[in-house]
Amino acid sequence: MVNKRSLEYISISENATMLETIKKMDAVVRKLLIVLSDEGKFIGLVSIGDIQRAIIKEFEMGDPISSILRKDFMIARSYHNIDEIKEMMLGKRAEFIPVVDDNGVVKHIWFWEDFFEKRSHFSNELEDVAVVIMAGGKGTRLKPITNIIPKPLIPIGEKPIIEIIIEKFYAYGARSFNLSVNYKALMIKQYFEEDCKRSYNLNYVFEDEPLGTAGSLKLLKETINGTFIVSNCDIIIDDDYAEILNYHKESRNLLTAVAAIKSYSIPYGIMNIGENGLLESLEEKPEYSYLINAGMYILEPSLLEIIPSKQFFHITDLIDLIQTKGGRVGVYPVSSGSWMDIGEWKEYQSTLERFGERIVIK
Repeated sequence: MVNKRSLEYISISENATMLETIKKMDAVVRKLLIVLSDEGKFIGLVSIGDIQRAIIKEFEMGDPISSILRKDFMIARSYHNIDEIKEMMLGKRAEFIPVVDDNGVVKHIWFWEDFFEKRSHFSNELEDVAVVIMAGGKGTRLKPITNIIPKPLIPIGEKPIIEIIIEKFYAYGARSFNLSVNYKALMIKQYFEEDCKRSYNLNYVFEDEPLGTAGSLKLLKETINGTFIVSNCDIIIDDDYAEILNYHKESRNLLTAVAAIKSYSIPYGIMNIGENGLLESLEEKPEYSYLINAGMYILEPSLLEIIPSKQFFHITDLIDLIQTKGGRVGVYPVSSGSWMDIGEWKEYQSTLERFGERIVIK
């Protein structure tokens, strides 16, 4: 059995690439890893945030993590007592803290769960930020289940996905939610009306006909007057929403799109040829990385003015329009493991397994 608390399990070599580091984070379900030298000595810590910032600064996924390591990481020494370590961990809400001696040897690792209950985020960074959830689609790729219930009510464990999405934002302080609905809209509304103990506000935007992911936003022109977030109803982003919002504001973007880092391996040797068909290079089973649109966006309210009225208009059309007008569109990367999608049966099954559930569809 794999020891998930061992140094080997949560460490990575300083020579590893950023892509290899992200893959290991996803594999061990950690957003923090210990970085070791070839001799096994402690060098530093690398977080998913470090990699996200590096990608934004145009580092390549093939660059070694040694090129992006910070110097202000937090570790414990042998002279720190348990109370001091607990205080350090609580102050940073750290997943773990390694105890490192003067020779760079990791002597012990203290984990959050050694002292506290399960790590759960709660803050108020999104207190003044409205959230719009696109819940009007027919979910045709998930038939036959969507013939009976709308996609937003498809269960993940004991709750429908739309409620899990709301709870994710609620944990960061969001209290105002707008649901853009069309297909089986009354069923969605009825589900939420049965719960009279909600501590957040729900506003329904009814589309008489499908308007696209941006077209329905026009209907909120008189409702939203500040920076707001749009999320598809078939995705869950397990990342720091406050950091995404900070990036959006600091970059002065009109729109920021969240993108998942996806890598694909080609199981063949790739031949690159030049003039007259002469072989220039041969790549054996190369791997390529891409940033995939994850279905979550942060927008400025001024964009509601330029969206055409009563017209089918996707958010990709809005992005094109912003860039045509010279506006700033940013991209915030998250790891593949931080992006859960239920848009198709295969992805839905993977998400269920992440939540410890399983439904077999034949």
